[in-house]
Amino acid sequence: MSKIAVYVDHFGDKVAAASWEALTAAQTLAQGLGGEVIAVVLGHQVDALAQEAARRGPAQVLMADDPALDGYVPDAYADTLMALSQAHDIAVWVFPTTMRGRELAGLTAAGLDVGALPDVTELRVEGGNIVAVRPVYAGKLLAKVETAPPAVVTTRVRAFPAAEAGDAAAPIVRVEAQVDATGQSVQSLGFSQAAQGVSLTEASIIVSGGRGVANTNKVPGDEKAKAQKGFEMLGELARLLGGALGASRAAVDAGFISYDHQVGQTGKVVSPDLYIACGISGAIQHLAGMRTSKVIVAINTDPEAPIFKVARYGVVADLWDIVPELIEVIKARGLAKNA
Repeated sequence: MSKIAVYVDHFGDKVAAASWEALTAAQTLAQGLGGEVIAVVLGHQVDALAQEAARRGPAQVLMADDPALDGYVPDAYADTLMALSQAHDIAVWVFPTTMRGRELAGLTAAGLDVGALPDVTELRVEGGNIVAVRPVYAGKLLAKVETAPPAVVTTRVRAFPAAEAGDAAAPIVRVEAQVDATGQSVQSLGFSQAAQGVSLTEASIIVSGGRGVANTNKVPGDEKAKAQKGFEMLGELARLLGGALGASRAAVDAGFISYDHQVGQTGKVVSPDLYIACGISGAIQHLAGMRTSKVIVAINTDPEAPIFKVARYGVVADLWDIVPELIEVIKARGLAKNA
């Protein structure tokens, strides 16, 4: 029987929601390959996370709980995953396309010398082979790719529905971590919180700003001062909508906002239900990170801006005229999710 293993990504005491989406994708593969799904939880003091995973539908949960896995240590995690792959005869590994998931998927595929299907949005099995659809050329085209097991797959965030928690719980099996202290290229010294609020990659609504945030005569001060006030305004809109604040690379490079907000090919890839682009021209690098959003709204003074080619709704106007009105309407009608 084929075994499909899902890496359950987490930070601290919270599982990344994309992990439950990866479980759903793995169930599709298990049905096609005639196998079962195993969830894998690594870390230290992760019993509660393993129990949560056990209620999401896998046949079994493998848990490596070891002080040496505290935090996130790529080499130790990858070595443990490869050891589990051999010990449990795993045919396919499925990772969520998070920052840690992408790194571990690459290390695992290279270590096992197997094919990899990254950032997939659709999965099925044909003739015993895994067939996937994934965006290419910055999301302008969809490629159909195919490989035979064994293989590694990463699932694009919000491309698959999340596996729901149920009353029944799968058995949890403790396994040994594989840690070679002399061979670790990275040492985890600690973590600090970069941003508060809704996670950008998990948000269903994102309000993003570009260099156009500072392109106004309606606010006094220099460019940096205008940008600061502009992103404060966009942040308020995002908060009222229960969403997250994003930014283009141009805005980040200009020092308007920190990198952890960057959406795009060199930032975070997002697929929210609603993406509001304010003062963003729509460079191909940015479109690569948000093109799969279900509904895109663009506000820009340039009617020829590329962002309008992918937007369902476009407003040719100064964002400083539109966004304050949106905020006032939301407040006046009592529509705010976070008052």
